[in-house]
Parts: sequence; C-alpha cells; structure tokens
Amino acid sequence: MKGLILISQVTCPHCGHEAAHQMPEDSCLFFLECPSCEALIKPLPGDCCVFCSYGTAPCPPIQRGETCGDAEND
Repeated sequence: MKGLILISQVTCPHCGHEAAHQMPEDSCLFFLECPSCEALIKPLPGDCCVFCSYGTAPCPPIQRGETCGDAEND
C-alpha cells in the first residue's frame, strides 16, 4: 500500500483557479479561501471536506478508510 498523499491540487468551483494545498493528516478542512478570487470554498453535500470535493486527492482520513469526524459539523 502506498503512503498517504498529503498535497492536493484544489480547483476553485467559482473561478477555476488551481492551487496545491497541504492537507492535515488527522482532520478535514471544511472551508478554504480561494487565493485568487477569495471565495469561501465549501464541500459538496455528502463530502467531508474541500479536498474530497475539489481536490486531486481525498483527505488523509478518507484515504485511510476512516470516517472524518468533522463531517458532522455544519
């Protein structure tokens, strides 16, 4: 099994800007500000974080097959 992917290329759903972001290993990131248009990026319904919705790699908890504790937060 390969190691965890910790960098994800996130594409802003508002302006299409792509940027690489370091993912936390032990939690999800529910909000992310686009460095280009400054829009607040939120995950799609059913996804736990912005990386799972708009990134090239899912967050580390999901990569490990775990549930993401932050997924319950609104």
